[in-house]
Amino acid sequence: MEIVTTHKGSDFDALASLVAATLIYPDAVPVLPKSVNANVRAFMSIHKDLFDMLHPREINLEDVTRLIVVDAGSWSRLEGFAPLKERSDLSIHIWDHHAPGDMVADELHNEGLGAGVTLLVGELEKRRTVLTPMLATLFLLGIYEDTGNLSFPATTPEDARAVAWLLDRKADLNVVAQFRRQVYGEEQKSLLFEMMKKPLRKKVNGYTLSFAASEIRGYVPNLSVVVNMFLDLESSDAGFGIFYDEEGGKCMVIGRSKSDSLDVGKLMRNLGGGGHPGAGSAQFKSDFYNPDAVFEMIINLIETEQTSSVRLGDIMSFPVVSVEASTSMEDLGILLRQKGCTGVPVTDNGKVVGVISRRDFKKLRKKAQLKFPVKAYMTPSVIQIGADRSPMEAARLMIKHDIGRVPVVEEEQMIGIVTRTDVMRYYYDLVPD
Repeated sequence: MEIVTTHKGSDFDALASLVAATLIYPDAVPVLPKSVNANVRAFMSIHKDLFDMLHPREINLEDVTRLIVVDAGSWSRLEGFAPLKERSDLSIHIWDHHAPGDMVADELHNEGLGAGVTLLVGELEKRRTVLTPMLATLFLLGIYEDTGNLSFPATTPEDARAVAWLLDRKADLNVVAQFRRQVYGEEQKSLLFEMMKKPLRKKVNGYTLSFAASEIRGYVPNLSVVVNMFLDLESSDAGFGIFYDEEGGKCMVIGRSKSDSLDVGKLMRNLGGGGHPGAGSAQFKSDFYNPDAVFEMIINLIETEQTSSVRLGDIMSFPVVSVEASTSMEDLGILLRQKGCTGVPVTDNGKVVGVISRRDFKKLRKKAQLKFPVKAYMTPSVIQIGADRSPMEAARLMIKHDIGRVPVVEEEQMIGIVTRTDVMRYYYDLVPD
């Protein structure tokens, strides 16, 4: 007997991958975990007659000869299949886009794509498999959910190509939009209200983090929606919600990150869970439900582990060409021509007090004004950034304030400067190895 299954708390990427795998393995029985997201449950309630799926408890594990796992690669993420872990005669096939887990596969398909179903859609395209519009719509739902409609940083060209192929097969964007709306009801509102009462805010390794804990009773759907809204309200780099059921002995942590250099998925993998750079979750043993201890574990992981290899200190320009506030505009013009710069920071005893550029010369109306000091025409600036921040954060500052350069500081002293050119070189892979 062949079975194909996916992870607990199944989302649309998991469901889509499960259904796609049955087209690649037509003899496999699809097994959907009992715990699924609310929007997936809504989809299945309408489409259940189109899918002949079983739950894990309906499977006689002794009959299983091949286990096909999609959108997961760890035994702990599966529901009801732990006894198979000890079977030496079991064939295991894995189709996943996460970092490899603890399952040892006879056949492994693992690529760092934005969505797991993209991997299977690519295989279906190679086989020239004919899809109904309904299946194309489901697969598109999976890709859009895990890539944020192709907007998340983890999105790849393969995801975009898969979307085009599915749209060509009549995937319905109206249906996708309907089921992509996540449920946010009174239960979720109440949890968010509790989280906003006493959030913990900490600065760790240059990141602003927000933590909140809330007690739950039994299963509560769409906790990820609550954490998303919590992060939006807190305006932090990352937000973490700890949900614990003391009576049931369960504790779950859900994290979301807005910073490209803080990989929440990696953090959650260190806690026994998983996820993506912008989102992740982990569940703890039944006897562990101390929110404060979870906070400390996350903080310690961030303090001791760098989650991004490239920081502004790696791409900034230094030493910095700068001028003192008392420098004349005439001398500034000579300096800009000699150095080929479009602008420079203005300092006063080593501290950045402003920025002056070629455009500021337009403010001069008389030749005599060339003798005036640059401090009379500079743009007073307190906009600066730390060397440990990411290129994306520098780019956001430039966009927000419409500036072309940002001084990089350490202990209030300027140690470098990052320009639009530096950021563009990085993002278009022009940084030398």
